[in-house]
Amino acid sequence: MTRISEIDVQIMWNRLLSVVEEQGQTLVRTAFSTSAREAGDISAGVFDLRGRMIAQAVTGTPGHVNTMAASVGHFLDVFPVADMKEGDVYITNDPWKGTGHLYDLVVVSPTFLDGRIVALFACTSHLVDMGGVGQTPEGRQIYHEGLFIPLLRLVNAGAMNEDLLAMIRSNVREPVQVVGDIYALMACNEIGSRRLVAMMREFRLGEIETLADEIISRSRRAMAEAIGRLPKGTWSASMRIDGYEAPIDLVAAVTIGEDTIHVDFTGSSGMSTYAINCPMCYTEAYTTFGVNCVVAPHVPNNAGTLEAVKVTAPEGTIVSATHPAAVYARSVIGHMLPDVVYGCLDQALPDRVPAEGTSNLWTLNLIAGHGLTGIGKAAGSAFMVNSFHSGGAGARPAQDGLSATPFPSGVRNVPVEATEAITPLVIWRKELRQDSGGPGRYRGGLGQVMEVGSRENAPFGIFARFERVRHPARGRKGGGPGAPGRLSLASGTVLKAKGLSVVPPNDRLVIEMPGGGGMGVPTEREPDALRNDVRLGYVSPQAARRDYGTEQ
Repeated sequence: MTRISEIDVQIMWNRLLSVVEEQGQTLVRTAFSTSAREAGDISAGVFDLRGRMIAQAVTGTPGHVNTMAASVGHFLDVFPVADMKEGDVYITNDPWKGTGHLYDLVVVSPTFLDGRIVALFACTSHLVDMGGVGQTPEGRQIYHEGLFIPLLRLVNAGAMNEDLLAMIRSNVREPVQVVGDIYALMACNEIGSRRLVAMMREFRLGEIETLADEIISRSRRAMAEAIGRLPKGTWSASMRIDGYEAPIDLVAAVTIGEDTIHVDFTGSSGMSTYAINCPMCYTEAYTTFGVNCVVAPHVPNNAGTLEAVKVTAPEGTIVSATHPAAVYARSVIGHMLPDVVYGCLDQALPDRVPAEGTSNLWTLNLIAGHGLTGIGKAAGSAFMVNSFHSGGAGARPAQDGLSATPFPSGVRNVPVEATEAITPLVIWRKELRQDSGGPGRYRGGLGQVMEVGSRENAPFGIFARFERVRHPARGRKGGGPGAPGRLSLASGTVLKAKGLSVVPPNDRLVIEMPGGGGMGVPTEREPDALRNDVRLGYVSPQAARRDYGTEQ
């Protein structure tokens, strides 16, 4: 093709979106692990032969989508298009060339039409286990954290690499779930390929490079136009979070140019000895997402959109970790980066960004088994499960913050029934946490309270990696901070928010998630809104008097 009509571009663009969404839904519906099946912690997309992302599935997270967008280029460096064969599938969990830690697999598959390669499909998913020390920040090097899979052929011209699968099975605690998810990832790309081939036959396309050029260039122009309307200059901001062995400072400078935005993290803290270090690919993913949410949320996310935001950071900082740093909990840092960027953009674009939120997921990595929660039978039934949950988001410029909302990750909360169905755990309580949203003219979103016990009255453990315990989400423009988080036992003992804690038999784990910061002076809150908060139990009468100066 040399030219595509306007009508055909719109029709084929919408068709591509349906192709990648079916690709993503195939992964969700065939996955074994709750992280993919229930929480949607995945990504899926179609790429041209130059490794440029053309379209992504709506189902997915920014961390997975935007790192996947960069990872396909790494695959092409090792497996050139000219050497790809029909039936090939490639795989990696290299944190620096994939999604930032070993617990995510990236799978890439070529698509062939009448014997010629025409496109690439890629997808990612978070796994329940990858061996090593488990889902904890306690690792000190990448070698502690599990099985490292370099860029390899998973399938060679239709022949499965059974040696690799045997290696994976022998190194993980949940081999059925992990290998089941690998097959789900392959099925995801296979469905995408079938649907794309059907689309190309219907529209009589011999290649998709021309369509890709049109889509990507339009997105880049739309980003340039959106950036061109912004004020020009450089603005800086910083944020302190809990960290592990010491508090961590995240420092950013945002420079708005004529058609690009540059975010530089010079001044941020150095790497940690624990596994909260963030590889640059993950820093780029969430920084770009945070910028695009404010600057051009209407522009489709693809190679053209991503090209408009440049992200830099000195190597060896917490946001640009180098090998062999431990990186399992890189989301502790990555999820905070939009808030840091918003501290800069709030100066350039008043009344456009929200207050700080919990941001970091409060993921319950729950586990039991010999050597972790006891010895032999005294350790209880062995299991490992991820259960994603969220605190409150920050108040918006003219609205309250959303409660129990996983911004910026987009990962859905896992239903308690899913956790109870595959483990001996019981979720006795899951409700919004009163008084956790920061006071303000617009209130911060509420966190949650959860209470977890064992139906066997046996011990179980939690690998904690929680933020906003000592440094809660800050408000903006006079709004108050959200409540800090807390981890404890029902019997009263306060637990560490980092590392492995064991819940004794006949006790329960209590998780109090943080709230988002408020926006504006609390005394300016509408009386009807405050009365409704008190009526619904979001704000206690005592807090209404203390924070809002009223007897509502």
